[in-house]
Amino acid sequence: MTAQQPLTFDKIVELAAADSAIVGVVLKGSHAHQGMTTEHSDHDLYVVVADDASTDLARFAGRRSPELDLVILSLADFRATGMPGFERYALARARIVLDRLDGGIAQILAAKARLGADEAFRDAGEWLDAYANSLYRSVKNHRDGHPLAARLDAADSIRFLLELLFALDRRPRPYNKYLEWELARYPLPGWDADALLATLDRISATGDVSLQRSLFARVEPAARRAGHGTVLDAWGADLELMRPQ
Repeated sequence: MTAQQPLTFDKIVELAAADSAIVGVVLKGSHAHQGMTTEHSDHDLYVVVADDASTDLARFAGRRSPELDLVILSLADFRATGMPGFERYALARARIVLDRLDGGIAQILAAKARLGADEAFRDAGEWLDAYANSLYRSVKNHRDGHPLAARLDAADSIRFLLELLFALDRRPRPYNKYLEWELARYPLPGWDADALLATLDRISATGDVSLQRSLFARVEPAARRAGHGTVLDAWGADLELMRPQ
């Protein structure tokens, strides 16, 4: 096969399986999320090469087509991918096609799926402050007669809230496309997935201030239980504007 010939998912897996330099093949994206594929879904594939090894498959690196999006990288680079970074969730829910490390590839993916305690605490504090900031701005803009700004800030707050809620559970936040899929299979402790999604949908669409405040009334005690009271207390009297009236 030349570098110019069509390359399919099945073919790259076959070539990888026959190449001893390849220690892992990992499938991410829609094909790794049961029920999420469409006629437009390609195969997003990582081919992992042993450190200090070479492979003839390197000639296919970066190949993209309607069928296949291919990344070829070393084991060391694979360990580091998404730690931190945008790819973390994709790899946290990836499917292993080949693991020549006696479970080593699985262990790497498991590490990406679980935030360290210190990392999660730090991130949750930062996301909590960002969420409170957008919430405060939304409520204040609503009060001051700026409805568009209020709705935009409300929509912004949803992003930070989701980051916060998943960090509190020591998980990377799923991409928006997979949010419903994730919550249906791996609910956030203490939250009803359907009710949460309905609330986020309404806030994003309308900026409903009373609903934002009701949601904050649930978030605040959860954040305090997790040790983030100082982040909230730094808002002082402004907290009253965020709380139910």
